Amino acid sequence: MLYRLSKAGFRACLVGGGVRDLLLGIQPKDFDVATDATPEEVRKLFKNSRIIGRRFRLVHIRFGRDDIIEVATFRGQADDSPRTELDDAGRILRDNTFGDIEEDAIRRDFTANALYYDIRDYAVLDYVGGMDAIEQRELRLIGDPETRYQEDPVRMLRAVRFAAKLDFTIETRSADAIYEYGHLLAVIPPARMFDEIIKLFHSGTALRVYELLRHYKLLKYVVPELDEWLQDEPTEAMLDFVDQALVNTDQRVDTGQPVSPGFIFAALLWPVVHAQANARQPDRQKMIPALLEVGETVMRRQVRHVSIPRRFSQMAREIWAAQPRFHRTQGKQPQRLAAFPVFRAAYDFMCIQAMVGLVPHQLASWWEEYQREHPATEPEAPRKRPRRRRRRRDAG
Repeated sequence: MLYRLSKAGFRACLVGGGVRDLLLGIQPKDFDVATDATPEEVRKLFKNSRIIGRRFRLVHIRFGRDDIIEVATFRGQADDSPRTELDDAGRILRDNTFGDIEEDAIRRDFTANALYYDIRDYAVLDYVGGMDAIEQRELRLIGDPETRYQEDPVRMLRAVRFAAKLDFTIETRSADAIYEYGHLLAVIPPARMFDEIIKLFHSGTALRVYELLRHYKLLKYVVPELDEWLQDEPTEAMLDFVDQALVNTDQRVDTGQPVSPGFIFAALLWPVVHAQANARQPDRQKMIPALLEVGETVMRRQVRHVSIPRRFSQMAREIWAAQPRFHRTQGKQPQRLAAFPVFRAAYDFMCIQAMVGLVPHQLASWWEEYQREHPATEPEAPRKRPRRRRRRRDAG
């Protein structure tokens, strides 16, 4: 792809995280390309591509079924350009002013992400000190931190994600500004916040992300009710539950197992839901209605900050409501629970509670034995009824 752009007379380089990860000895998950070709020119060269985005116009080039390479045009610095739009607070609403590679480097967020691999001479190009940052294992914003966070407050979440993923420290000025400008995350659209939260907690370093969010006082903009609960002398067992749930998530990512946003939000909000449901209904036999009611209320408040798609918020509520049912091991109750669509996720959730002492360890052992004796079977796919062919009437 790089060579096709080059043969067409354009400059094209690998850029960003792929170059950074190779220098750190990490296997890149994907590669991005930067070029002086406009999105329309890239689109003409690659028929298997499409232009996306309004805020930042990019080209996605698809290879095979699942592989996508993102191609961006070098961006420029002309703030008075009609293609660049800022709001009154200095936040970037649109940035499609094109420039050269040096200008593009300055427009990127962190120095470690602004390295270019140029196929013309097989060299890594560094315009902003990215190589030194990698050697020092330090995350540094390009330019003035206050201005860069005001341009796009999500950069604070990206700083947390990269620091956790790469095991970097955040440079002092870049870190200090997070405390001052963290409140700007409150104006980020909830749908965009959801995308960023998934990147944070599905990165394989969810526990470290959680610790950094707390350290930099950003958790209140991600899971505000959890942040409030943490200020109110939380129990050690529930603190351990949240940590262990994130550790288990990281293990699943590391071993290539699927992880669901529904499970993540179920774990992060469980301390709040559990406490409020217990306060409302101390009788465990009547806990399910309380969990359903509290879960609905807590989730409704959460989606004001992070727009969780309904399939994931519903999964979280079902995981919560299933927890009291694990204590019902008589008669047909286990069989009914095992037939729940979210049974496996709810079971894992219960096991984490058992690990930290929130439910008896014997209960987890009982359910492990039950599943061994009653292996799950895949439900038969419903047979499709044959379609009747409609007889065409002769015209006449």
